Amino acid sequence: MQIRTLNAMALVFVLFLACKNETKESDMQPQLNNTSLKKEMKKKEVVYQVFTRLFGNTNTNNKPWGTLEENGVGKFNDFTDKALNEIKDLGVTHIWYTGVPHHDVITDYTAYGISNDDPDIVKGRAGSPYAVKDYYNVNPDLAENVDQRLEEFEALIARSHKAGLKVIIDIVPNHVARNYQSLTNPEGTTDFGAEDDTTKTYAVNNNFYYNPGEAFKVPEWKNDYQPLGGEAHVMADGKFKEIPAKWTGNGSRASQPDMNDWYETVKVNYGISPDGEKGFDELPEGFDNEDYEKHYEFWNAKTVPSSWIKFKDIALYWTAKGVDGFRYDMAEMVPVEFWSYMNSHIKMENPDAFLLAEVYNPSLYRDYIRKGKMDYLYDKVQLYDTLKHVMQGHGSTDNVPPILDDLSDIEHHMLHFLENHDEQRIASPDFAGHAEKGKPAMVVSATSSTAPTMIYFGQEFGEPAVEDLGFGDPTRTSIFDYGSVPSMVRWVNDKKFDGGQSTQEEKALRDFYKRLLNFTINSSALMGDYQDIQYYNQQHTEWYNDKVLSFVRWSADEKLIIISNFNADNTYGFELQLPEDLVQKLELTDGEYEVKDQLYQQYTSTLKIENGKAEVRIDIKPLESFILKIK
Repeated sequence: MQIRTLNAMALVFVLFLACKNETKESDMQPQLNNTSLKKEMKKKEVVYQVFTRLFGNTNTNNKPWGTLEENGVGKFNDFTDKALNEIKDLGVTHIWYTGVPHHDVITDYTAYGISNDDPDIVKGRAGSPYAVKDYYNVNPDLAENVDQRLEEFEALIARSHKAGLKVIIDIVPNHVARNYQSLTNPEGTTDFGAEDDTTKTYAVNNNFYYNPGEAFKVPEWKNDYQPLGGEAHVMADGKFKEIPAKWTGNGSRASQPDMNDWYETVKVNYGISPDGEKGFDELPEGFDNEDYEKHYEFWNAKTVPSSWIKFKDIALYWTAKGVDGFRYDMAEMVPVEFWSYMNSHIKMENPDAFLLAEVYNPSLYRDYIRKGKMDYLYDKVQLYDTLKHVMQGHGSTDNVPPILDDLSDIEHHMLHFLENHDEQRIASPDFAGHAEKGKPAMVVSATSSTAPTMIYFGQEFGEPAVEDLGFGDPTRTSIFDYGSVPSMVRWVNDKKFDGGQSTQEEKALRDFYKRLLNFTINSSALMGDYQDIQYYNQQHTEWYNDKVLSFVRWSADEKLIIISNFNADNTYGFELQLPEDLVQKLELTDGEYEVKDQLYQQYTSTLKIENGKAEVRIDIKPLESFILKIK
């Protein structure tokens, strides 16, 4: 979830840190999940996150607070067979279509029976994809024919599968739009809150929390903010009728939330009382080591809160339509027991479902993987944040190996990324200032573990996100506003999807990503073993330094030495060494071995082993990386 101010995120982190602290249990817990997943998976996976309404939009107007008619909008149909095949050929296995469920938008669709949304409780003009209004349908903005919007998305699922891509969409379990109203509930399902007892602050089967006797009040706007940038709108009157007031998505209990709260959403009740008591069964001791089938059996015999059932039904609705997985927004704000229930039901329908969660508190990682049956979590606050500091020039690569070591028991579950819709673009001035500085970090991110890699559309072109489109801030591609992404417009090239208008720099960067990602999804070593050689070389190798990072990956049939230079100015030359214990693990004997870079097939050197000690000459240019295969 992209939050416009730091205050809101800071509040969330305070709430997270108040959670129960769990210590690492790598020495005590059997690593069943990690081992079994690695055995089942032969190759790495790559997720391409695309902000659906921006991808195919070639309108370059980009007026702040511009309407759909002024700034244009991308459609499901923009993902043609050609476009999808190009994404697949980039080295992608999964495509995450962000912003698909029907969320609040400030575009009039009343002609189609859809109620208008109030600018006083909508962020931006195009609306936040994390304020979902109807989970059983899709964003009408994305359809050529609004009446056929669901069928158009189903056709996109089919085209994606035809291209060899698996499909991921968002589920936002912690909150829904203040004006949630489904027009297409399947038979037997009802809207969130439809059966709630609104005379009570809390009841275990209420979907929301209430302030009985109080009416909701629109936040008091600060810092000259006005909905729609101050444009006159019949519904932008500082009022929204909600009686009684519901608690806000980020946990604010105030009937008038602050403008830095997630005021456009209401918090979903999962059966946890305001004082923290759980109105549901907890998992038995040791159940974190049981598989999803055991978890499914456990919950099948239990009564669970209404909100659990509603979200489970939503997930299975989309699974039945061919969706292959979900990205869960702010998953740690929802109890881990719910995830055990939800994910075990999904896995019973599709054992290969790809389940990715946004969790930012490292002390909760193992619970959400083992108890919650998540496949993958963001490796944000450890690896991403550390690599960002290095890319910005004020961090040390020596801080990376301890992170990989700390997460070694769950390494397969910690998805790596350098960009997503929440984070600043690498090329933005507030991050690294130039896309080239992301290249060594991308190699490390994509090759240092068996976990999936994720990239964000436009990252492969060095998109800097300099546009001010209204509610969203520059440095991040806005998720709230209508607009287009300049580097994508050039690559889309009037829907030819061939890079016909891309700059030479953009083409070269995309070529780098294509080489790297395709190598990773075809490498057996990257699903094999890992050993750090950073510290050893810091201690034993002259001219080696903490702007360089190196490690070794290997399998029975492939042995790789990976090294990246994060310095934007200096070339480094040294005799990189492999410790004797690693030489034994690699089953290398005394002699000379050619090593050749697998990215560009140009750099070669010789690995020399004498008396069990190994070294290889490295000359590495600024921001260069080598994936050296030992022949």
